[in-house]
Amino acid sequence: MVDAAYCKKLAKRNLSEKRYTHTVNVARLAKKLAVRYGADPQKAEIAGLLHDICKEKPKQELLQMLHEHAIMTDNAEKKPTGVWHAAAAMVYLKEELDIQDEEILGAVRWHTSGHAGMTLLEKIIYMADMCSEERTYQEVDELRQILEQDLDRAFIKALSYSLRWLKEEKRPIDPDSAAALEWMKEQYRATL
Repeated sequence: MVDAAYCKKLAKRNLSEKRYTHTVNVARLAKKLAVRYGADPQKAEIAGLLHDICKEKPKQELLQMLHEHAIMTDNAEKKPTGVWHAAAAMVYLKEELDIQDEEILGAVRWHTSGHAGMTLLEKIIYMADMCSEERTYQEVDELRQILEQDLDRAFIKALSYSLRWLKEEKRPIDPDSAAALEWMKEQYRATL
């Protein structure tokens, strides 16, 4: 399997300076959260370094990757374009880097939309992406505080904010995101 040093070089080569800075920040926070919540820190760091590896590719190239690999095949065009890069990145990891680790692949695949049945590492990468050091949106400090204490509660709050922002901006909502929020609320209530 590839190591973090290689992934960092790959990200540096393939991403703009701004996106690279974000990527390094996500990897750093993901590793910290993995230690805090009991996930594999090496896998978290690798997923963090590669989560946006396809973010700056042209939309047509992303769509082609999704069709060629039968991901969202029937409805890729109907999915919000903001989630395409995550699915394409999963393909890239499998095909170009020969990463077969399902935890890493899932964490990269679901870091933008989430889905019902999220794994620990998937939630960690989602939250590291939402709360990375360079993020400055109004609610980020609140999310960071919650994240220090309770990953699941922070994840629910982050998904809620994300869905609210999309509605306010009249942008399409991925059904996987809505399903993730409902599933997570049910899971959280069951543990109380």
